Amino acid sequence: MKRMGMTVCYFLILSEIVFLLDIGGELWAVTPRVEVEEDILTYRSPDNGSGPLWCYGAPVMARDGERVFLSINETGEDIPPLCNTRWRLFERTTSGWTLHAAADSFREREPCPLALLSNQSLFLSINPSTQPAGVQYGPCDPQLLRFSCSSPQDPPASIHPAWSEETYFTDHSYRGIAADSDANQLLALNIHAKTGDQFWCLRDDAGKWIANGKIAFPIRSCYPQVALRRRAGYVMAIGDIVEPIEEWRVYKKEKTGREWDYVFRRLFFCWSPDLAKTNFGEPIEIETVDATAGHISNLDLWLANDGAAYLLYLKSPVQNTLMRDRFFPDRKMTTSLECAVVKDGTIEKKFTITCGGEGLSTPQPHYARFHATPDGRLYAVTFVSGVDRSGTAFQENQIQQILPAIGKPVAISFKDPFRSFFTATERGGSKPSDLLDLYGIGSQGNTLRYARVRLVNGIDR
Repeated sequence: MKRMGMTVCYFLILSEIVFLLDIGGELWAVTPRVEVEEDILTYRSPDNGSGPLWCYGAPVMARDGERVFLSINETGEDIPPLCNTRWRLFERTTSGWTLHAAADSFREREPCPLALLSNQSLFLSINPSTQPAGVQYGPCDPQLLRFSCSSPQDPPASIHPAWSEETYFTDHSYRGIAADSDANQLLALNIHAKTGDQFWCLRDDAGKWIANGKIAFPIRSCYPQVALRRRAGYVMAIGDIVEPIEEWRVYKKEKTGREWDYVFRRLFFCWSPDLAKTNFGEPIEIETVDATAGHISNLDLWLANDGAAYLLYLKSPVQNTLMRDRFFPDRKMTTSLECAVVKDGTIEKKFTITCGGEGLSTPQPHYARFHATPDGRLYAVTFVSGVDRSGTAFQENQIQQILPAIGKPVAISFKDPFRSFFTATERGGSKPSDLLDLYGIGSQGNTLRYARVRLVNGIDR
């Protein structure tokens, strides 16, 4: 009986442990240890409507084991916009940052996305202008440059995607790229400058462009997050159009004096189960704040093992106090970090990760990215602001578990928090990792920074 009692006791203890872990990891905390936090370089604004972080939907950083590759554009001196920057390929090793390659001339408007494959090929998506310097909204020649990770300083091979007919690509390309690293396949996107359709091409592991087509969103949609897995394609994009409500457009121009008035209120998603066989399906609307002059920022896209797509975005019911005070005086100014889960083209669920703003005591989210670890956990890495219990204002980066269940946010102890940033994402060919890489800007808006954070797991007692 004594032995049986001990067996029962051990079983109960084991069951309790399993239960604590199985309830979603709410008691399972992550400890972020900052190993590297450094400035890379300062940049000069190109004054062309773009900037180093402009292509926030597409990856520009990739981790390959202990190596980190980064695409950073550079503004040319005395070169008129719009195409007055050039691409550069950097690598960080134990000895610091090394510039491996750069374009011979300044022919780009936008940053150049980066994708990594398991065969050690590194692809840079470029979009050089074909026109003389100073020509605006002119034709461009989108292509991929293939580098070898073993010798990234060697001249790259130039590869032209096999787009479908009737394309019209300019310096406003809103390019997307995705890597299925395990399968050594790529998916490239570029927008038709007149129709707003997103054209796509699929490249197989033999280097052949085996399928192409286009996505017709209900309205022009830009800054796409793109993912590819076993030839299944996933795209999230945000509506990007001139203010459609005349009364609101007139009022904003009267108060601000600005002609430029694009709004971002409708979030879309589309997918294909096999791009080699079928085009993307009809886009579905994930979220809209059209009725209240709100604002949505599409942030990130992550694929679960079962093919479910997790969509991360910010939602503000009213964009700013100017519009709130005039048209929606009873609304609170809030911003929430949202997640939608879509599987087989159907929205399975949506949930709010956090929300802050007027009347709320929780910190307000301003930016976020996903990060997955090898043990199957998914985190949101955020930039938030708030007021602590002593009444002191603060800004910080946090990391918060999303899967297997929502956990508590944990502060990352940066000296200078990252306000906007990229991560080494699976969409760009990086593997899930206990190392979190961030590239972006902090308090000094013209200084590009990098950080490496080691994520250490443990039970939060």
